[in-house]
Amino acid sequence: MRRTFLKASAACGMQLMLGTAYSQPVSGKPIEWVVGFAAGGGSDAVARSVAEAWSQPLQRNIVVVNKPGAGTNIAADYVARSRDQGNIVFTADFATLASNPHLFPKLTYNAEEDFVPIGLLARFPMLLVVNNALPVSNFQEFKAWAQANPDKLSYGTPGLGTPHHLATELLSQEMGLKMTHVPYRGAGPAMLDVIGGQVPFMLVDSAAGLPHIHPGKVRAIGVASTQRLQSLPQTPTLIEQGLANFEVFAWQGLVAPKGTDEATVQTWSTALQDTLKTPAMQARFEALALEALPSTPEQMRTFWRSEKTRWGQVIRAANIKLD
Repeated sequence: MRRTFLKASAACGMQLMLGTAYSQPVSGKPIEWVVGFAAGGGSDAVARSVAEAWSQPLQRNIVVVNKPGAGTNIAADYVARSRDQGNIVFTADFATLASNPHLFPKLTYNAEEDFVPIGLLARFPMLLVVNNALPVSNFQEFKAWAQANPDKLSYGTPGLGTPHHLATELLSQEMGLKMTHVPYRGAGPAMLDVIGGQVPFMLVDSAAGLPHIHPGKVRAIGVASTQRLQSLPQTPTLIEQGLANFEVFAWQGLVAPKGTDEATVQTWSTALQDTLKTPAMQARFEALALEALPSTPEQMRTFWRSEKTRWGQVIRAANIKLD
């Protein structure tokens, strides 16, 4: 994944031309960008790539700080409690904003009250992949195999409450089949066990899946998007294959702690939107089949509330609770 990003960076050049002038004054203190995942993963790569470009119009250094653990709750609590408004931002994702409020009965933060949106960053398409030994090549064959082998319906995910977990719970509800969840500590270990046959399938995000799909280590049989991916043009969507309206994806946005000056938030948002629209950033995201999502703070808040409502219904239907 890191090599892919480096190659994309080299191809695009390091200079990201942003034609808009911004009023943000130069500050000697860097902006702290908190990421709730370990260094080296997809979320970390997105933050570091965007931060490098975003720092230019802001005329400020940006330092990415990793605080992994508890489904982003450790990082979220850290930022929510920060009193360094104007100097700190946070990658708030699907978990932080949409699923965790339903999954955890006691959180030390309230996303709606403690964070203000700056703008969306990216979404990660999800792919249904199977072990190569599984005798299926499309979703209809997968469905038939699943119905004939209910005792073998175990699936891997990067962990409890992740988009992968909840998306597969939704898939099981749509198919009317009971599936056994096998959580791992990250998408990488889960993918390795799909490759090895310890679990037969999983819904994986494009960033974690493509490095294994392209060399043929696993078979992608469906894309959980409304359109096919440019990087996998021969793989049809699940909607095309009869799973009506099945669109799921992981996503990320950028927020600041409550109390951050509104003018600062608007300046940051405008610069972020322009950064995400540059050809160089588009190329970096395309390298991992990610989709940039430039948006205003208002658009981000509307989106996150919609996602929170949608996934709350799935979580309640599956009776999922985490401590």
